[in-house]
Amino acid sequence: MPAPESAPALDLVTGAFSNTGKYVAERLLARGRRVRTLTGHPGHPHPFGDRIQAFPYDFDRPERLRETLRGVDTVYNTYWVRFEYGDRTYARAVENVKTLIRTAEEAGVRRLVHVSIANPSVDSPFPYYRGKWAMEEALRASRLSWAILRPTVIFGPDDILINNIAWCLRHFPVFGVPGDGSYGMQPIFIEELADLLVAAGAATENAVADAVGPEVFTFDAWLRAIAAAIGVRARLVHLPPRLAWLATKAIDPWVGDVLLTWEEVGGLRAGLLASKAPPLGRVRLTDWLERHAAQVGVKYASELARHFR
Repeated sequence: MPAPESAPALDLVTGAFSNTGKYVAERLLARGRRVRTLTGHPGHPHPFGDRIQAFPYDFDRPERLRETLRGVDTVYNTYWVRFEYGDRTYARAVENVKTLIRTAEEAGVRRLVHVSIANPSVDSPFPYYRGKWAMEEALRASRLSWAILRPTVIFGPDDILINNIAWCLRHFPVFGVPGDGSYGMQPIFIEELADLLVAAGAATENAVADAVGPEVFTFDAWLRAIAAAIGVRARLVHLPPRLAWLATKAIDPWVGDVLLTWEEVGGLRAGLLASKAPPLGRVRLTDWLERHAAQVGVKYASELARHFR
């Protein structure tokens, strides 16, 4: 009798119904692998049908999380919080990822691929970047095989940041720039980031790499590139950083969201959204904008609606 065929390998993607995780899940399914996800909205409709098993995050129930991870070969972790909201703080997010790492060890997971951020630091003045460093340290100290990818700014069809910058450029006569606008931006295409993550999952060695694209802009040049693509004039006004940030607070109630955080202003001005490493991506933001100009910034994309409601 022929030997029974073994089931395809099983992977788990945190946030497979969201932005980065969705593209990772698509690639894993295309390779014939089975996929589970941890999500904050396990009952919500999603485009994968019955091809993905959805489970709640269960960070506060590690025994249940351990069972969800049982049999998983590789975990792809995209979980984080862009800003603190209610009880969803950076400190809690760090503890949640530590729980994920610990239960993955206990469940026998082979490898964990983690999405971090470029330029994290233990002594960063920004809790966002310190939190990212703390999660990296927890993974490096684990018994798991691991890889860490550090993107800067991610662009693609479901992007929030670039979409909402374009929305502002379409709707307001001027754009307030924090400081002199000379700080760097080095965006990477979402599908290339997903390719890098899946390739990292198939590898065996422990590794850390910046995931950045081929173009480096100043913030002013980045804004002008977006404006040129969507056919509007970029009227940039350089403001003291806190004043520029406070101006966005006047927009927040109108859109029902958090347009920009003080952490993001600080990271921008510190040059943390660019890298000194060789680019791993090849897709140019300027080329992508030309192809998608008719869609970018037409509708506001709410972070609160996507993740907190």
